[in-house]
Amino acid sequence: MTIKERYSKVIAFFQQQAPNAETELLYDNPFQLLVAVVLSAQCTDKRVNLTTPALFERFPDAAALSNASVEEIFTLIRSISYPNNKAKHLVGLGKMLMEQFDGEVPMTVEELIKLPGVGRKTANVITSVVDAQPNMAVDTHVFRVSARLGLTKNARTPLAAEKQLIRHLPKELVHIAHHWLILHGRYVCTARSPQCSGCGLRDICVFYKRVQAKQPTKTTHGK
Repeated sequence: MTIKERYSKVIAFFQQQAPNAETELLYDNPFQLLVAVVLSAQCTDKRVNLTTPALFERFPDAAALSNASVEEIFTLIRSISYPNNKAKHLVGLGKMLMEQFDGEVPMTVEELIKLPGVGRKTANVITSVVDAQPNMAVDTHVFRVSARLGLTKNARTPLAAEKQLIRHLPKELVHIAHHWLILHGRYVCTARSPQCSGCGLRDICVFYKRVQAKQPTKTTHGK
């Protein structure tokens, strides 16, 4: 199977199974999404969604966030992973949004990564979700699933995986493909105990074939 055929099969599967895939983070505007994504680093979307309503009520925009103290933020996000660092990042993020971007969330990766707590992955999420830009955020799910399905080959880093995925995915599908791979990794192709028996992509899955090849051969013994 060529790489083009592999991508075509994967795309066809997800277009049928998850045509409207989207982020599971809850937000009402780009500012809220940015804060939620920063908080989601090494934390579940479910936990973030339980935490952000009170945070957004207290600090609804960049102006309010820029005037917050680290202690105030920490109190509201203490159930999130790494709350100390994230509280500092959010305060700094609010200040920089006000000082350099008139309180608005910028829509280029280059500008976003200047913000405290915002790396390439977060910037790719924001630009692809808000503006449907053809940017691929590679988290642990995307990295794992794309390798298992054979969409990437010998990609040792998230950036290497990102470049391979961008090279082969149709530009107009990159933003939704990000969600396809994340959700598949979250609910089907899990890190431990992947649900291969119920996966509609197992026939083309490199990982599944490798696992099957390791299974002991059954023998039939005569009576």
